[in-house]
Amino acid sequence: MLDDVDRRVLRQLQNDPAATLQALATRAGVSAQLAARRLERLRSNGILRGQHARIDWRALGYSVAVSLRFTLDKAAPRAFDDFTEAARDVPEVIEIQTFLGRVDLRLSVIARDLEHYHQLYRQRIVTLPHIAEIEALMQVATLKTDERLPL
Repeated sequence: MLDDVDRRVLRQLQNDPAATLQALATRAGVSAQLAARRLERLRSNGILRGQHARIDWRALGYSVAVSLRFTLDKAAPRAFDDFTEAARDVPEVIEIQTFLGRVDLRLSVIARDLEHYHQLYRQRIVTLPHIAEIEALMQVATLKTDERLPL
């Protein structure tokens, strides 16, 4: 599916997403025209889905991160849909994941401080629909976060 040129171009793009096309091509050892064609093909094939800005929420004053694990009351036919729809409306929820097993969903929540988190928890989190059980895990440190693929 990917050849060596594709891998080199993607590897360089992962290393420096803001690089110019010429710089990307030079680092990948190909011409700018070839790099442009390869990137366009990777986009059209759905492999490269875009480039994103990563914003450090800590730099914006959010110092608390909590992982909340939910088990839902599955007797309600729309439990997952109702819950995720309501959770999407909470701006401080930055990630929603679903699971198979004892835990149904996980929310990543950020807050400015513990008081803000406590307010969010009481006013927005526990009011989400169809909750059977909640487990909260306070994040102490991030030891690794890397979305780059080993190309």
